[in-house]
Amino acid sequence: MAHQRILEVSTPGRGTRDITEAVGKVVAESGVQCGLAHVFVQHTSCSLTITENADPDVRRDLETIMARLAPDGDPDYRHDTEGPDDMAAHARSVLTDAGLTVPVGGGRLLLGTWQGIYLWEHRTSAHRRRVVVTVLGG
Repeated sequence: MAHQRILEVSTPGRGTRDITEAVGKVVAESGVQCGLAHVFVQHTSCSLTITENADPDVRRDLETIMARLAPDGDPDYRHDTEGPDDMAAHARSVLTDAGLTVPVGGGRLLLGTWQGIYLWEHRTSAHRRRVVVTVLGG
């Protein structure tokens, strides 16, 4: 059995947005008891990650690390069509991931106790993002 839905996620700008509950609802409505949930973001300047869901300092620290790896406005960047965060956002997306897969069991996501699924916005301005959730199994 396969079930698919596209989620629309609004972001106020750079940072993480918890989408665990929304993805879990898609899994529940699919009726799949045992299988996989694949989550894919249809953009090149944001990404998905599974990380700590209890302490927001973890996500703030990840932002700090990413700012060191792909700083805004680096003078060596050629691609800056949409501003100083443009190329940095693409680089951050490449360093993370556009898709992830989570096991499904008992009709729910089998995430660990402290895990959450996050859309990670890498642009500094607000955006609407499309996230495709595909649930496969029986």
